[in-house]
Amino acid sequence: MTKKVTTATLVTLKAAGEKAVFLTAYDYPTATFADRAGADMLLVGDSAAMTMLGLPSTLGIGMTEMLVFARAVVRGGGRALVIGDMPFLSYQPSDETAVRNAGAFVGDAGCDAVKCEGGRRVARRVRAMVDAGIAVMGHLGLTPQNAAQLGGYRVQGKSLAAAERLIDDARALEDAGAFAILLEALPAETARFVRDAVHVPVYGIGAGPHVDGQLVISHDLLGTFVGDIRPRFVRRYAELGDAIEAAFRRYAEDVRAGRFPAPEHCYPIAPEEEALIRERRAAGAVAS
Repeated sequence: MTKKVTTATLVTLKAAGEKAVFLTAYDYPTATFADRAGADMLLVGDSAAMTMLGLPSTLGIGMTEMLVFARAVVRGGGRALVIGDMPFLSYQPSDETAVRNAGAFVGDAGCDAVKCEGGRRVARRVRAMVDAGIAVMGHLGLTPQNAAQLGGYRVQGKSLAAAERLIDDARALEDAGAFAILLEALPAETARFVRDAVHVPVYGIGAGPHVDGQLVISHDLLGTFVGDIRPRFVRRYAELGDAIEAAFRRYAEDVRAGRFPAPEHCYPIAPEEEALIRERRAAGAVAS
């Protein structure tokens, strides 16, 4: 394993103009493969509500489920910085709630940092978590936990006024101690505007190329998300969903046709013991 990625590593990458690679992971195998492939950060996203649990939005997942996913990812992410995504109402109610739940991600699950949605309105929560010794990433733009307030899953920052509000939010997060900011679903020029307005690393998911690194939902990248959602910014690098379904179909056909298991899939037994078992089985059948 090469040297562990830290928040200081991310600052160094930004200063050198090198892009950071950011992926979601929700289980041990995915985290292991992503880490081996060189991912710099792994986000245990509350998107697990949709990708792993089949829920219609991110709002239905809580800390109990998120910590299960986080522990699994930490076991697989040896080099990458692992970030736990704080679910809905795990930080909004109070500073105490935020610190307790962020502490569970770090102290219990072993994450390196946490992420929460919102700008100036959650800056106080971010400061409380940072003051407790927890590294916090902010999240601006399309913030799924308050999609209803935004009018749905819509692109944000499409005007100068909206871009300036995002800058105000980004600066509030930076002032509160956030080590980085994630921008979601913004026009590329808006994202660059925000990125240039702060000193911390700024990453994007559907926010164009002018940021310090890119996040992609692993299920979108691999083609394993079950559903009709396919954002404009997604590039499929594989169609594993089709391959998995085809493999299951071939398995089902082989089972029904008696082709599986074949002799090579069976455990051997000494011929004399096999003969004794057959004799006993035959005797039992006659007796019954």
